[in-house]
Amino acid sequence: MRLMHGLRVHRGDVVTLVGGGGKTTLMFALATELTCAGWRVVTTMTTRIFAGQMAHAPATLALHGGQAPDAGLAALLAAHGHVLVVGDVADEPDKVNGIAAEQVNHIAASGFVDAVIVEGDGSRRLPFKAPAAHEPVVSGATTLLIPMAGLDIIGKPLVPEYVHRPMLVAGLTGADEGAVVTPGMVATVLAHPDGGAKGLPAGARLVLFLNKADDAARLELGRAIARSLLAQSAVDSVIIGALESPEPISEVWLRVGVVVLAGGGAKRFGALKQLAPWRGRPLVAHAAAQAASCADVCCTVVTTGAGADEVAAAVAGQGVRVAYAPDWAAGQSRSVQTGLAALLAAEPNLGAAIFMPADQPGVTPALLSALVERHRETLAPVVAPRYAGRRGAPVLFDRATFEEFAALRGDVGGRPIIAAHEAEIAWLDCSTPEVIQDIDTPEDYRRAAAAGNSVFC
Repeated sequence: MRLMHGLRVHRGDVVTLVGGGGKTTLMFALATELTCAGWRVVTTMTTRIFAGQMAHAPATLALHGGQAPDAGLAALLAAHGHVLVVGDVADEPDKVNGIAAEQVNHIAASGFVDAVIVEGDGSRRLPFKAPAAHEPVVSGATTLLIPMAGLDIIGKPLVPEYVHRPMLVAGLTGADEGAVVTPGMVATVLAHPDGGAKGLPAGARLVLFLNKADDAARLELGRAIARSLLAQSAVDSVIIGALESPEPISEVWLRVGVVVLAGGGAKRFGALKQLAPWRGRPLVAHAAAQAASCADVCCTVVTTGAGADEVAAAVAGQGVRVAYAPDWAAGQSRSVQTGLAALLAAEPNLGAAIFMPADQPGVTPALLSALVERHRETLAPVVAPRYAGRRGAPVLFDRATFEEFAALRGDVGGRPIIAAHEAEIAWLDCSTPEVIQDIDTPEDYRRAAAAGNSVFC
């Protein structure tokens, strides 16, 4: 997965990097990707940079005394694609000053650039820090704020040798100076409004980057931190990776919701199959329980239509939301749209949605987690299970597809969106057939009831 894809960088973005554990590496790696994609990119800093690091950019422009960018920047961008903009020579040996936040604003508004990437503070090359009163310097034009930490800090003592400003970290976390740094401490500092989220402009996305996940143990530490961070409403997503490796992103963690589709009239079944008994409770209650008990799901919505009151009563007390589609008879597309709208109302920072038929009793929390994990690894627009070459359900849709749901019509569900992204589907291959087994008729129901429990994938 490319950095620009995992970070969801769009033309016009101003990306500000703060914290420790690889800001300069990320700045230049992202700039290289964007330039190779044909973008015009400015890298800069509101702190200082080592003179030796300036060689990572193909061209450099110095702005002196608060100078605004001019046609000289446009010419350099046209010639090189990527320009490092710096300020005056610093009073420290081998360092160059950065520029002011106002100059970042001018560059972003100049019309010369497609993206600006800013290093917003310093960390003395340490993997973890908390900001002092004068930092970070975050331009008001920032659209994407990325606090960073190196996972190699876990298990180290909270002392200046390993942590920049350990006293401030102690103040944010309640830990004692010298205490062992834990995943919880890292999560607290990165998302804290006086820590990694300090200076977050209104409307900007907050994406956390956990670097140096270069072995299985550190990846697991990153996952623990990511799970904690997604409990913070301001956090958009969490990236776990290793910037020095050929594949810099291992996983992208986002909030994933489930829509249990239970609004149909079940004409082929001859009755409301959603209410048919299954293992001692209605079929829809079984489906809702599978979704709600999945640790990788942030919220579950059950859509209703035919027999709405009875279906809502069947899932009462299960911690799920119920969304009624008044025009359910117009087809499954209406239930899909109603369910997605309810998820987004519950979780505005939703990263993906899984649509799960209520008549697929073989779906388990393990399968849902497997779909989520496949999405974390690929950030594909569609993640679908497959058995013996045949696509099954449920299907996960990335938020990049959400606008496409408004165009759905009739009894098609998400099939047109799946078809539109056929070449980009991330498949989850399963060893047993439950993903292609649903209940449409009384015979299906009898056969499924006789089959017993199964294990997925």
